[in-house]
Amino acid sequence: MRRRTFIASIPAAAWLPTIAGARTGTIGAAASASPGQSGPSQPAMSDAAPLPPVWKPGNDRFIRPDVRAGDRPVGATFASRTAAYGLNGAAGTAHPLATQAGIDILKLGGSAVDAAIAINACLGFLEPTSSGIGGDAYAMIWDPKAKAVVGLAGSGASPHGLSLETVRARSRNGALPPLGALSVSVPGAVDAWWTMHKRYGKLPWADLFQPAILHAEAGAPVPDIIAYYIRRSMAAFAKPGSGIEETANALRTYGLADGKGPSAGGVFRNPDLARTYRAIAAGGRDAFYSGEIARTIDRYFKRIGGWLSATDLAAHRSEWITPNTTDYRGTTVHALGANTQGLATLQMLNILERFDLEGAGFQSALSIHLQAEAKRLAYEDRGRYYADPHFAKVPVEWLISKDYAAERAKLIRTDRLLTPIHPGQAPSHGDTTYFSCADKDGLMVSMIQSNFRGMGSGLVADGLGFMFQDRGQLFSLKDGHPNLYAPGKRPFQTIIPGFATRGGAPWMSFGVMGGDMQPQGQAQIILNCVDYGLEIQSAGDSPRWHHEGSSQSMGEDSPGLGPTGLLRLESGVPLATRKRLAEIGWTIGDPEGGFGRYECVERRMDGDTRVYAAASEMRADGCALAY
Repeated sequence: MRRRTFIASIPAAAWLPTIAGARTGTIGAAASASPGQSGPSQPAMSDAAPLPPVWKPGNDRFIRPDVRAGDRPVGATFASRTAAYGLNGAAGTAHPLATQAGIDILKLGGSAVDAAIAINACLGFLEPTSSGIGGDAYAMIWDPKAKAVVGLAGSGASPHGLSLETVRARSRNGALPPLGALSVSVPGAVDAWWTMHKRYGKLPWADLFQPAILHAEAGAPVPDIIAYYIRRSMAAFAKPGSGIEETANALRTYGLADGKGPSAGGVFRNPDLARTYRAIAAGGRDAFYSGEIARTIDRYFKRIGGWLSATDLAAHRSEWITPNTTDYRGTTVHALGANTQGLATLQMLNILERFDLEGAGFQSALSIHLQAEAKRLAYEDRGRYYADPHFAKVPVEWLISKDYAAERAKLIRTDRLLTPIHPGQAPSHGDTTYFSCADKDGLMVSMIQSNFRGMGSGLVADGLGFMFQDRGQLFSLKDGHPNLYAPGKRPFQTIIPGFATRGGAPWMSFGVMGGDMQPQGQAQIILNCVDYGLEIQSAGDSPRWHHEGSSQSMGEDSPGLGPTGLLRLESGVPLATRKRLAEIGWTIGDPEGGFGRYECVERRMDGDTRVYAAASEMRADGCALAY
């Protein structure tokens, strides 16, 4: 592949000098853009009526609850736009430049897996708040030859040299700390890319990294939401008592000159990551897991007193797994098991299938009440049973069975909350980025990748340009729990891709990012499409709910939320619905941005012609494209 083919994604002024010195040099530190200046206030009118507050240009936020989006001539009133349509391929990601890179790869003849790898590499630079090669990755892939959905688990294990006794001695309030070396597990993303490419790749491995390398060297303006989260993470890392063994590398890599991070629209560069990508492009997965990168990681953790080692990296392998499924009103919904929370989506849908949600009404109090109660029941089981199946026997078949769902559904009342709430009794034998893409041959990829909470652990190895995940925080320290910490064990995972088929054919490759919001968000997307007939763009733009709190927390729930937790509603939920939910007994929380971020590629048929539709909602800075 010729690098000049990426001119659609990178301005000529950026990529021409980069190509000329591609093998010899790097670009220096980024210059942070100046923050916007507030404009003068508008003069007051002589009208006696009180005036609304003036919005000064440059203000970070402008909130007027009485102001809604403009009127669309077609479609749902709350939809932000129409899905993008194409015949040959599609991609939706959380950053426009990553989406463009994926489309470029598809146009060059690459497969959807090739595009997914290129997208993920770009996002590791463009969206470091949610992704990077210091984290794990999961995928579900529609294989048109096999006519089946296949799953890939790229989840790393805890260090073999870190004992349960050491973890408990250094834990805080009975839980692993959210930052620092104790929370680090083996990064699985690069091996997941390699494993996918060996089976489904078409273009040379090295070509897939060129867009990300060029962006990292030339620099890219940082979108508002990503800039906000980088700056928030930098402040958390630099805070006294953070528990991070070493912060200088993170602040140098992401903090820019002032150590605070880029402003919205400011240009960010990461030449260290570009060099790391060049090594991986040239040496494959072995460059990361047994080459100089692995040795650098080993030296770094020895230097700071951590535990991740070259031996841990060398032992890592991704695994192909068969997704679990359930039928929801004629739609087959697929979810990964392994050590993820994917089962929760299926459990919620199985419970909700027992109720007439269409009759309850879209965005009604009854509909949201039933959904939130199903979430509470499923998450009790999530906190009690989900774990690495290589270490614990997870009663998967029982958890996702229709009979068990019928039992749980009987507990729900339409006029009040279930209290207390407990996990089922099993039989005795028994901050994330998402993206989707599809190609001209019918291959569809649903992929999710994350460093977990925030940007990760706060640790960046010397000169490598990426942060290590803090996924280990989700281990349990309770004796007898299936997710109890152990050396060489994979922690419970929140990241889950989504996939749905109909009649044995692919329908939607989709996902909703965001910790414990992911099964809740996935279920809401399916309900919006199946029960309420929304198309994929309005299904994502529809107002969401997010329930927090569980007696069986897996490290995601906030403490002190009471027996029924907190039900957060986006501002678009009708006021009458809010009032009725409060009357039923829900504690209503303010929207705080934790409602996930959604991408989707849908396969449609117009007679004998396949049409792709791609959607990306307004809660992220991304976009969806098709061609």
